[in-house]
Amino acid sequence: MACRRALLVAALCLAPTLSWSGTPQTSNGAFEAFVAALRIDAEARGVSAATFAAAFRAITAPDPGILGRTRQQGEFVRPVWDYLVGAVSPGRIIRGRARAAALAQTLKAIENRYGVPASVVLAFWGIESDFGASAGSTSTIRALATLAEAKHRGTLFRDELLAALSILQRGDIAPDRMSGSWAGAMGQVQFLPSTYLAHAVDFDGDGHRDIWTSDADSLASIAAYLKDLGWDPALSWGYEVRLPEGFDLTDYTGDLGKFAARGVRRVDGNPLPERGNATLFLPGGLGAPAFLITGNFEVIRGYNTSDSYALAVGHLADRLDGGPVLANPWPTGPRLDGAGLRALQTGLAAAGVYDGPKDGRAGPKLREAVRRYQIGAGLPADGYATPTLLAHVQGRHGRGQ
Repeated sequence: MACRRALLVAALCLAPTLSWSGTPQTSNGAFEAFVAALRIDAEARGVSAATFAAAFRAITAPDPGILGRTRQQGEFVRPVWDYLVGAVSPGRIIRGRARAAALAQTLKAIENRYGVPASVVLAFWGIESDFGASAGSTSTIRALATLAEAKHRGTLFRDELLAALSILQRGDIAPDRMSGSWAGAMGQVQFLPSTYLAHAVDFDGDGHRDIWTSDADSLASIAAYLKDLGWDPALSWGYEVRLPEGFDLTDYTGDLGKFAARGVRRVDGNPLPERGNATLFLPGGLGAPAFLITGNFEVIRGYNTSDSYALAVGHLADRLDGGPVLANPWPTGPRLDGAGLRALQTGLAAAGVYDGPKDGRAGPKLREAVRRYQIGAGLPADGYATPTLLAHVQGRHGRGQ
């Protein structure tokens, strides 16, 4: 349940580009049959006839634009540095600090209860909805019904639609106010309905878990979700670091104290913690910003599986806390696009070091495979996928299957 939003992101990004003519591909009769069958399942879950009728009162057909948007999202198809430009913009930092000042008491109470730093909670809120200003206006029921009726990604969206109907039955939100993104993520925090049911909280005590209009409920729901995912209050998400000359890249995971003993230093001058495990993360390769990421980085990825997203949340949190800009420049050379990453995944699979999906996405599984290949080939093991690496792999192992 805790990873439903992550599964949704993965599902959308694995989806093929669909042809969409601007009109629904199904007749109203087919949609009506879908709704009739759904009603039976909804009633079995305790959704009353009145609640169901209210939810679908203004929905008589699929949304003609939604299926055409089931393509890869920006945090997966753009390089991390391009994604960070928008996600951690100067304007967002200014707005975030203003919201932090205005909600200081609420944020302190949330941090005390859930153990998640206020800056991290604010960073999620800022990236998901620009601190509540852009929560999405698409009807959640219609969005999910469109995707579910098309059987997009199997039963995922049908299950989420039934969860949304359960929320309406509980009375937390009225149907005409249940809105969010085109893919069914809701409100200021962009929770899927199943995530809402499992993790949303009523922090302001008004009897409703309101992630649409209540700042307190939205912020606390983010914190509660992160706590449930396993956030460690003793550690940051990660630390930007400088590597000493001649650092052994083949030894890239271990205790933070061990990294400190090997000469790794934080760029802000503060010492690394004495406890906690971390992994060296070089999202732009050698010479670009380098990080030691902790288990909390993976907690962030539980909210959204993109490395770019997780790095943006972490860096925005640091900037909201007064931290500096990243110390090193990002690379400017050629990079692999989705097709190139798929080709690399195919080649690494042929080399026997990769067993993940050939989905054209850079993530921990591909990063680990790249490192394994680089170590075996005697290359600098930075885990960074480049056109040069792809050529090396294909030169040794062909283009795979």
